[in-house]
Parts: sequence; C-alpha cells; structure tokens
Amino acid sequence: MPPFALEILPVIDPVALAQDLIRRPSITPADAGALGVLQTALEGLGFTCHPLRFSAPGTPDIDNLYARWGKGDLGRAGRNFCFAGHTDVVPVGDAKAWSVDPFGAEIQAGRLYGRGAADMKSAIAAFTAAAEGFLAARPGFEHSISLLITGDEEGPAINGTAKVLDWLAERKETLDACVVGEPTNPLRLGDMIKIGRRGSLNARITVHGMQGHVGYPHLADNPIPRLIDILAALKRRRLDSGNAHFEPSNLEIVTVDVGNAATNVIPAAAHAAVNIRYNTEHTASQLRAWIESCCRLGGGFDDGRVEVVFQESANPFITKPGAFVQAMAEAVEAITGKAPELSTTGGTSDARFIQAYCPVIEFGLVGQTMHKVDENALVADIRALTEIYRGMLERYFA
Repeated sequence: MPPFALEILPVIDPVALAQDLIRRPSITPADAGALGVLQTALEGLGFTCHPLRFSAPGTPDIDNLYARWGKGDLGRAGRNFCFAGHTDVVPVGDAKAWSVDPFGAEIQAGRLYGRGAADMKSAIAAFTAAAEGFLAARPGFEHSISLLITGDEEGPAINGTAKVLDWLAERKETLDACVVGEPTNPLRLGDMIKIGRRGSLNARITVHGMQGHVGYPHLADNPIPRLIDILAALKRRRLDSGNAHFEPSNLEIVTVDVGNAATNVIPAAAHAAVNIRYNTEHTASQLRAWIESCCRLGGGFDDGRVEVVFQESANPFITKPGAFVQAMAEAVEAITGKAPELSTTGGTSDARFIQAYCPVIEFGLVGQTMHKVDENALVADIRALTEIYRGMLERYFA
C-alpha cells in the first residue's frame, strides 16, 4: 500500500470515462466522436471548451480541443496549469490477433483493454477526474486549469498541438506549466518522469549514377559504392558521450534501397535514409553541416549527383529539476511510495512543441503495451494516476 492516498469522491469516474473514449475508434486522423465525449464531460465541470479544426495543404483536417476552467477565456486568471495529450490512436493491426474487441473497452482481471488504454485515453480521463476533484474542494479557486488535447499526435503532428499553441498565442492566452500524459513508466506506475526529450533529424540521401550492363562497368556509373562510403563515414563517428541529463546521441541507418530487381543491371540511383536522435550537445544545423560534409566524399554533391533532404522532427529540450519537477516527483511518490527516475529517454512527443511556451514534463501510465495487440492498463493504475494528477495540482498551486 502507498503511504497515503488522496480521498477522491469523483462525479466523473476516470475508468468509465476512459472506456467511453476507447469506444470511439479515433485512429489518426479520424476523431470518431472522442473529443465530443471529452467536451461533454468538461463542460459539465464548468470548463469553457473550444473545438478547433486545423488544416494544411496535403494533410488531413484535424480536430482538437482546448478547454479552460478559470475566470474568463482571455488574458491571465492567476496561473494557468495545463494538461496536454491526444485522443488519436494508432491502427489496431491484425484485429484477429486481439483477444478482445480493440474498441470494446472491456475490463478483465483488473485491466482495461483497448486501443488507447495506455496511450493515452486513460490519462486524459485521469486529467478530467483529477481536475474535478481538485476544483470541487476549492470553490474560491482563483487560478486556471486547462486541457490541450489533439487528434494528430500519432500522425504528422502538423494540424494539432503546434497550431493550438499558435491559436493561444494569438489570443494572448498563457500557459504557465504543463504535464503531458504520455505513458512514461517502463514497468510500474511511478518508475519515471520525462523531463526532456532528444531531438530528431531525418536525412534522405540519394546518389545518382548511370544505368548500364554489369559486364561493361566502364560504360556505367554505379552509385552504390559511393552511397556505401557515405553511410560508412556517418557511422564511423561517435557523436558524443551524453551529458548529465541525456544519453549519447545515436545515428541509425533506417533504409537502403536501389529498387533493382535485375542481377545484370547497374542501377541509375541509390537511396538511403538515416535518423539521428540527438541531445543538447548538438544543434540541428551542426548535424546538417556534418552530414553534408560526408555526402561530399567522392564528389558529386556540388553538381547534384548526390542529394540530401532533411526533415527536423524535434529539437532537444530539458526542463531542469526545480520546484515544478519536484512537485510532480512528490505527487508520484506520495501515491506510489517510490521516487521516480527523471529521464529524457525514448522518442518524441508533443512536449517538443509545448516546451517553447512553458515548462513541460511528462508522466502517465505504464507503456509496456502501447501500440501493441491487446493494449491495456491496470484499472488500479488509472485510479492512482488520477490521484497523482490531483496531488500535482495541489502542490503546484500551493
């Protein structure tokens, strides 16, 4: 048993709300009514809700929701604490491989099953129930609590959180601190808080040659050896040894392709893609320059025979340990009885956008089953997470 548990008598049951959300098959970019379920719950608690749909050329329209409880919609009403997350989920894969209906939200042996149970509809339900319990005990509360929920986190992340943040900035509405409900715990609730994330840089490299017969190589130009030399140069370098908050950066070759089904033809072009997950020892511009220098090996870069296209998915960031991080750690330990590790491991999340606006950390459920067949979360963990979020609000506004 944890050393103590906050007494919560919710109007909103976080498990029941999580079930309602899971039953909406909101596979990116579809909303399937998930945000409407959440909006109804929040409006019942007195939140002002703003459904927001954004679009961009070549991308699907995305539904998002910003909801705020506080004195008015605009400007500052004391401090504004934000919970952030996403209702969109990844596809179920082979539905026949599931032991339950992926969108049935069944509870079996103390676990809630369904796509989004771990990542992260249950955390959104916990946000809502925690806010209800916190506000019910404070009729004279003079600050604000908000929820920023997107339907595009599992997709391109173009028409989601980033555009909601722009919308808030245009309204001159400020976020003072944010907790993202991603499933951060490796094995047990209370294992880990994410206080930062590494950056992500993609590079797609194309080496152009000249197609020809393998028996007459002097009449052709094989691009594959030059591409191999470039990739070898990229892999030879150890980027760094990490630092106090981050593990070492790593470059991974994620694909190599020439599209050649013939054994007697030298191909006209060869392609590869690499991804770098990098820490605060680097900037994207520095890494781009280094990759370009490797692409110059053997010539051809300046005359277009070697091309590289970059995509920057995220910049590294860190929310340094202080009062905000400590409040989250204390809330976790109070309910779980364990001091969480402060980590920056893993992939990216929408915290990469929020960090430019306010301090942000991530804490949610156990991530063992996210994106897997039979995704699930312990019912007891969903209730404990609600208590942790409520404890965070109490400590933050203390």
